[in-house]
Amino acid sequence: MTVFDRALVRRRRDRAVAEFSDHSFLFDEIAERLADRLEDVIRPFPLALDLGCHDGALARALAAPGGAVGREFGGGWRKGIEHLVACDLSPDFARAAFGNGATVLAADEEFLPFAPGSFDLVVSNLSLHWVNDLPGALVQIRQALKPDGFFCAAMLGGDTLVELRRCLYEAEMEVAGGVSPRVSPFAEIKDAGGLLQRAGFALPVVDSDTLTVTYSDAFALMRELRGMGETNAVLARRKVPATRRLLFEAAQRYAQLYAEPDGRIPVTFQVLYLAGWSPHESQQQPLKPGSGQVPLGDALKGGARH
Repeated sequence: MTVFDRALVRRRRDRAVAEFSDHSFLFDEIAERLADRLEDVIRPFPLALDLGCHDGALARALAAPGGAVGREFGGGWRKGIEHLVACDLSPDFARAAFGNGATVLAADEEFLPFAPGSFDLVVSNLSLHWVNDLPGALVQIRQALKPDGFFCAAMLGGDTLVELRRCLYEAEMEVAGGVSPRVSPFAEIKDAGGLLQRAGFALPVVDSDTLTVTYSDAFALMRELRGMGETNAVLARRKVPATRRLLFEAAQRYAQLYAEPDGRIPVTFQVLYLAGWSPHESQQQPLKPGSGQVPLGDALKGGARH
């Protein structure tokens, strides 16, 4: 299924590069959270891939104490990373990430240019929610991992921008008498675990965080999304710009429905975290059906006694 205009996603990322640091708070925050999650995995990852690197926030978050990254810079990365490869759909973002010590290239998440079994670790920070064929991309990621390699990613989930979605929907119904996709669709947490299993990952784990950020008004939020390179790129969107009347109607509804006592509006960002391993014989395996030694009824009775 083709949902997103990937060429438009690339152009909007290219456009966002120049002033991205003014709008990158979410990418910086989630990069730190991903790096912290990797600290819970007790093993090194000599060769790692940062998939959808944007300006290199994840490379900075993974930098070893002291700030320098990469052996050629006299420093290194956490988690035993000796070499980091960073790629992004946007060539301009790939160039922007170069100064973080990684090997960088422009590459599409839907058509990964890496040989099977290349990496010990693949990490992705808020990029995979723009992929059309997410199951296919996950299969390619799993194939790019070495046996017992680790995948860890963050992507926006279905509750993201729920307030803006409602206000644009209601405003367009009022102004135009119909609706069109104004906010991109996002994956639901209940589906994410199944996607990892379908892609062949072992020991899949999915959880989520919800971040609430406040803005002065809906127009400030829209400017932020543009600065992030995260504005609507759905193929079925209306190709003409939204009218001033529609935008003002949506902003007014947002303030009426959600404004806090100080007049600022809350914005929801739901972040899904996906983790899984490339299969290896050393990993824990489920027992075969019928191989249990204790009848279920006896186990439940035992639990009731205690």
